[in-house]
Amino acid sequence: MRLQIVQAGEEVLRGRARELSREEILSANTQDLIEHMRDTMRAAPGVGLAAPQVGIALQIAVIEDREEYHRKLAAAQLTERQRKPIPFHVLINPRIVARDESSVEFFEGCLSVTGFAAIVPRARAVTVEYLDEHAEAKVVEAVGWYARILQHEIDHLNGALYMDRMRSRTLTTIENLERYWKDLPASDVLSKLENPR
Repeated sequence: MRLQIVQAGEEVLRGRARELSREEILSANTQDLIEHMRDTMRAAPGVGLAAPQVGIALQIAVIEDREEYHRKLAAAQLTERQRKPIPFHVLINPRIVARDESSVEFFEGCLSVTGFAAIVPRARAVTVEYLDEHAEAKVVEAVGWYARILQHEIDHLNGALYMDRMRSRTLTTIENLERYWKDLPASDVLSKLENPR
């Protein structure tokens, strides 16, 4: 079952989502929600989806970066972004416990901000502690694009959108991103947009 993805302006996207207990995680309702979130993310398509994005203020996110999503990117772009396929998994009550001090900047979009993208600085690497769908404790050390996805989804669980972190002059429609900017390194885009002649 596909769920409706709410858009920027909905109150649920701006509050801190509630943590789940072990019993709640293992409940049929939560397991069904996870399945519906997976189906909704894949149908969108997207690489991550947080429960607040479907109107539910719970600390649940699903992530999957399928190889088929990489086909539209050149090999150099995949390398620059450190982007590799990520299998489907669930994060419940996640916390970033460490982050790389160096940041990287790339265009980022969001299923709850349909039709737009902007350059967003993010930590190059993060360590995240979370519970999986079986309420088992997990730790992941992520780099590159995977680290970006994790930060984006955990932001959703804390009431933040990428717009709160973006380089505001780089905000663009997806159509114009494809037309003008998609093949340029983020540094070149920033140079052109933030230092106009």
